[in-house]
Amino acid sequence: MGKKGDKNIKDKGQNSAHHIEEDGDRTPEPHVCTGHFQTDFTELCRRNNMAVIPPVVPRAHRPPSPGPPEAQSKNEKGKGKEDKNKQPEPDPESVLEPVEPTPKSYTTKSKFEYFKPTVQVEQDHPDKQDTVTEVIVKGWKIDEAMMTVFKQCFVSMEKLHTINFWNCGLTGETLSLLASFLPQCLNTRNLILDGNPVKEENFHLLINTEEIPVQNLSLRHCSITDLGAENLGKALGTTQTANTKLLTLNLNGNRIGDTGGQALAKGLRMNRTLLSLSLAQNSIGDVGIRSLADVLSKFPLTHEEVVQRRKLISEQGAPDRKSPPPSRRGDNRPGSVRSSSHLGKDAKRDKTPKGKHTKGKEEKDDKKGKKEVPKKDSFTRSKATLVAEATKTATKAKDKKGKDKKGAQQVEAEPENMELMNPLMEPVENIKNELWIPGNRTLINLNLRGNKMTEKGLADLLMALQYQTTLVAFNKGAGTGLMRIAVDRNEFPVDCAACQKLVELMIPKDPFYVAPSSSPENESQADEDPPKKDAAADKKKK
Repeated sequence: MGKKGDKNIKDKGQNSAHHIEEDGDRTPEPHVCTGHFQTDFTELCRRNNMAVIPPVVPRAHRPPSPGPPEAQSKNEKGKGKEDKNKQPEPDPESVLEPVEPTPKSYTTKSKFEYFKPTVQVEQDHPDKQDTVTEVIVKGWKIDEAMMTVFKQCFVSMEKLHTINFWNCGLTGETLSLLASFLPQCLNTRNLILDGNPVKEENFHLLINTEEIPVQNLSLRHCSITDLGAENLGKALGTTQTANTKLLTLNLNGNRIGDTGGQALAKGLRMNRTLLSLSLAQNSIGDVGIRSLADVLSKFPLTHEEVVQRRKLISEQGAPDRKSPPPSRRGDNRPGSVRSSSHLGKDAKRDKTPKGKHTKGKEEKDDKKGKKEVPKKDSFTRSKATLVAEATKTATKAKDKKGKDKKGAQQVEAEPENMELMNPLMEPVENIKNELWIPGNRTLINLNLRGNKMTEKGLADLLMALQYQTTLVAFNKGAGTGLMRIAVDRNEFPVDCAACQKLVELMIPKDPFYVAPSSSPENESQADEDPPKKDAAADKKKK
């Protein structure tokens, strides 16, 4: 009996160990991100068996500045009067024991604690993890495994609008991975990748599709050459497509030369969305500056652009051509003149009893729209009414969505962008058998500080801005034109005539410029001068 019992115990032990091994071999279920960045980030790093898990900490801010000294002095004076009225009670302990002075040394963190990798975050509410709006990573390498973790976390964060990866050792693979999941981050507007030289220079992947919602892109000190600038120029705009989301592009401190400047200028030919372009501390010379100046004033269309323009014009007339052919009846023929008797007969034929048709109203309206071809006046009126009804229904639908989905993303509440006019459809001017169109008047800020521009390039830039100023004055609805420009620290003297004229031309356009106020003496003289003129005129009349 004892041997049988021992065998049963051994068999049970082997079965239990076998079950434990099977449980250990099972793969854990994938983690579903909940939008709580700190919890999701830590759990995903742990599941990927990362040796070091960077802690998620709130971003440090400067302490608030103290109030004005006057207010502090008043408070101190008031406290002093109260203290005089109130006599302090003697403390027996303070009398017996001497008061210790304030310590001169303070506790600090452990050695090199500041240089350890951390993920800094900005939150709307510090107590709520799902309110993270900014994620900042500075000074440590982000490899593909870490970028995959960020991908899973960022997609589920509804309020994230800024991603800042400064000096993180990005590569071509990690950059393409970042560009692949940016379309899923619907509210991300700001992307800062300063200090990340990438050998492949595939930064254009961040703006080459309309699905990426990035509006402000900063690529400072990324060692971008003419190759990278050429790719960025193609992503900004070509004859076929143009980026309609990006508003600001910062390329300061790179290695862009004349070829790169020409490529960026070519991208601005068809782009009518970019508002600010910063090219400071590059190597752009007079050739690149001339290309930028031509884009700002006016330029001739290339053969490819002329062909595309003709296609667009034909597509605009296509809806009229694709309208349903007129029926054989005489009432639908344009320009036909018929007697009132025939019109009355046709009207009777068109009338159908209500009981025969049991279909919905929508099908009847569709059939009527296919068969009937109204006249021009009725067509314009019906078109206007349809547009008005469509706008009403759209606004109602948006209001319902806003009421039903309180926790919905902010993208639904944003107004839809108006359709931008294609630059190729602007009025053209025939000059020596070439079609010329007005230049880019959407760009309002251009930074060319610290390049290799000479007086020749400055003169071209001045001429272009003068032409743009006159063009904007006659056609104000097409854009304001350039409002701010920086050209200092180039290879020309600051006191040259072209530089002085450029400053005089741009100062009134600068929205931050404040004209010097007139002195009270000048105002008094201006008030006294008109009466003297009036008195002299009265003497002449007498």
